[in-house]
Amino acid sequence: MTETVFTRQPHLSPLSDAERAEILENPGFGDVFTDHMVSIDWTWDEDGGRWHDARVEPYGLLSLDPSAAVLHYGQEIFEGLKAYRHADGSVWTFRPEANAARLNRSAQRLALPELPEELFLDSLREIVAADRDWVPSGDGQSLYLRPFMFASEAFLGVRPAKQVRYMVIASPAGNYFGGELKPVSIWVSREYARAGRGGMGAAKTGGNYAASLLPQLQAAQQGADQVVFLDQYHDDSVEELGGMNVFFVFRDGRIVTPELTGTILEGVTRSSILQLARDMGLAVEERRITLAEWAEGVRSGEIAEVFACGTAAVVTPIGRLLDGDDVIESAGGTEVTLRIRRELLGIQTGAVEDRHGWLRRLV
Repeated sequence: MTETVFTRQPHLSPLSDAERAEILENPGFGDVFTDHMVSIDWTWDEDGGRWHDARVEPYGLLSLDPSAAVLHYGQEIFEGLKAYRHADGSVWTFRPEANAARLNRSAQRLALPELPEELFLDSLREIVAADRDWVPSGDGQSLYLRPFMFASEAFLGVRPAKQVRYMVIASPAGNYFGGELKPVSIWVSREYARAGRGGMGAAKTGGNYAASLLPQLQAAQQGADQVVFLDQYHDDSVEELGGMNVFFVFRDGRIVTPELTGTILEGVTRSSILQLARDMGLAVEERRITLAEWAEGVRSGEIAEVFACGTAAVVTPIGRLLDGDDVIESAGGTEVTLRIRRELLGIQTGAVEDRHGWLRRLV
C-alpha cells in the first residue's frame, strides 16, 4: 500500500477554550463531540477497490442519498477505543492493532472492504492531532474514539456496496455508568437473543446492538442497569451483556469467562483482562458457564465476584442478578475486580508499567 496523505480542513468556528473547558469538567458519555472528524472513501474498481480521499474535516452533518445501502440493509460496522492523556501531556491509546484486526473481521462478515492497519492507525493519529485539546486529564476521563464504516452507495439491489465510507469521530468521556463506581444490576432476558448461531454475533455491527435495545428497556423497567443474554441451545449458557463481556471470580482463585463460540464479541478489554489475570497468578478458564452455575455459585459462595467489562465501562462489578422473580445478590466481593480495574487503567493512563507493549502514542 502506498502512503496515504490526509488533506486537512480546519474548523472555522471551533468551540472556545472556555466552552471546551466547561464540557471537560463533566463530559458524560457520548453526548458531546470534538471539532473534527476523519473521512476516507472506498470505491470498487476492476482491481477490487481502493481507499482514497483521506481527509480531516470539521465535524458536521452527513449528506446521504435516501437510497444509500446502509439505510436499507444495515451494511455497517464500528469500533470503540480510547485516547488517554498521560502525566507529561502526551496522548496514547491502548492496543489499537487489536481494534484494527477486529474491524477487518467485522468487515469480512458484513462484506465490506478491509482497511489496512496502518491506515486505521493513521486515522486515529489524525483526529487526535486535530483535537488534542479535547483529550481530558481528569480521573477516569478519556477521549472516546469511534471509527466506523458504512455502505454509502445509492443502490437498492441486494449485494455488497461498491461505495463505502470509513470515518472516525471523537467524544470526551467520563464514567460510563455515571458518578462513582458501584455494582450494577443485571436482568436476564429469557425472551430475546442478542445473536444466533451462524449470525453476526462475533462482528461489531449495529444490528447486534439494535437487537439488544428492547431487552435493555425491559431490564430498565425491572430496575436493572444491563441485560444478559443466554445461549438457549446449551442449557442457558451465559453469553454476554448488551454491550459488555462478563467474568466470574471463583473462591479458589479461578477466573472464568464464557468461551467465544461465534455469537459472542471478542472484546479487546476481555482479552486484556485474561492476560492480566494470568499475570496475577489466577487460573484462567474460557468455557461455557450456565445461568444455574452462576446463581448456585453466588448463593454457595463458590463464586466470590462477578464483573462486566468493555471499552466504555472498563471494569464494573455486578451486584445483583434478576431472573424473573428470582433475585440473586452477589457475595459483595470486589477485591479481584478492583485489582484488575486498577491495573488496566494504570497501564492505559501510564501510571503502571506497560509490560506487554499495549500502548501506542498518538501525539
